[in-house]
Amino acid sequence: MTAPDTVDGDTSTVTLRRKIVLAAADVLEKGGLDAVSTRAVAARAGVFPPTIFRLFGDKRGLLEAVGEYGFETYLLAESRLPRSDDPVQDLRRAWDLHIGFGMRQPGFYLLVFGRSRPGHLSRAGRKAVAELQHMMTRVAAAGRLRMSVERAAAVMHAAGVGVVSTIINAPPESWDLEAVDTTRDIVFAAVTTPPAADPGHGGAGGGTAGPAMALRAALARENTSALRAAEKALLLDWLNRLADEKPVSA
Repeated sequence: MTAPDTVDGDTSTVTLRRKIVLAAADVLEKGGLDAVSTRAVAARAGVFPPTIFRLFGDKRGLLEAVGEYGFETYLLAESRLPRSDDPVQDLRRAWDLHIGFGMRQPGFYLLVFGRSRPGHLSRAGRKAVAELQHMMTRVAAAGRLRMSVERAAAVMHAAGVGVVSTIINAPPESWDLEAVDTTRDIVFAAVTTPPAADPGHGGAGGGTAGPAMALRAALARENTSALRAAEKALLLDWLNRLADEKPVSA
């Protein structure tokens, strides 16, 4: 009698991995994260539990794979967002996509962002953060950041995860979508500046942050050889410090 997890014929290890990931995703969507045990996933996939450990190392490895599977659609949709001449508006669309995904797919969202162990962010989470930093760099190139790229991305990431976590941990009938939009507007006002009346003078109201981050983005884009590596690192530190400097009260 052939064991249910035997790989033969045209069945490949990749196919078996996918089968197990889909089974785990099904368990997650129907029962939540607490229901995703190796025994439950093995039963749903029709394999022996040791097969999961052989293919994924441990339960943590399986959950990493499930998180990536769940975020495939989100990351693809994010990569296909239309790119306009207004990087702040593009970033706003990305925020709305992020919040919407979390509300529609709470199990996958909490798996990636809600149950991360201290000092670790899942692979899917790292991809999402990298894309956020990429979009924030476009805002910096337009001279419309009030702070460094890293700090702006960190603020927006923390706010987005906080909003989604708050929403999906509450009963749907108590969801306050106006509060979600208000939080978005507050965050964007805190990290970005409005467009300048004169296109040649960068963003308005950002002090030294906008020009500093615009220069940083330009230097990265042009990859100038006028500076040595140590000089580039020092200049980057200066620009970030200028961007993150707290305004002095009059």
